[in-house]
Amino acid sequence: MNLESLRRRLSSDEINALPLCHYEGPIHLVRSLEDWEKALPDLAREQVLGFDTETRPSFRKGRLNTPSLVQLATGRAVYLVQLSWWPFGPELAGLLADPGVIKAGVAIGDDMRELGRLYPFTPAGTVDLGMVARAHQLTTQGLRTLAANLFGQRISKGPQCSNWSVPELSKRQVIYAATDAWIGRAIYLRMRELGMTGEAA
Repeated sequence: MNLESLRRRLSSDEINALPLCHYEGPIHLVRSLEDWEKALPDLAREQVLGFDTETRPSFRKGRLNTPSLVQLATGRAVYLVQLSWWPFGPELAGLLADPGVIKAGVAIGDDMRELGRLYPFTPAGTVDLGMVARAHQLTTQGLRTLAANLFGQRISKGPQCSNWSVPELSKRQVIYAATDAWIGRAIYLRMRELGMTGEAA
């Protein structure tokens, strides 16, 4: 695989013809400080986290909802932090502000800005995968298209517009949310292997 081959734009038909993939490893719901403290040893071992958020869609003009879910992927598990159970605060903000831990995702600056409305903090260690792709003239810059280009696989976007603020997430929501964080980490690591991130693999 080389950068030149990655610069070709895949059509929707080509992407839809690819095999569907999703995260199949352990998924942990974080709903309390106790849950967070159980997750911390794994998160603390990791130098690269896949990161994403989910927000309940608003169908009223001018109204924006705040994030309902924060997803963090390590090399061993994915953690889904449900903010309706455990509000965003200093513990999670501290991890997102740690410059020594890379948080990789698409449009990650927007996610961090929205979380900052819940609890003020200064994000650090963030890598926007779309911006890395743009810097190398890749035409694919979204999570789905990057997964297709880099891995030849398709991720589902089905539950994207579902209600993420419900107390009990459906199995489809859990797998979808975990997959987005997991594939974000995988994309970052593949980009690093290809010398796209400016650091050694």
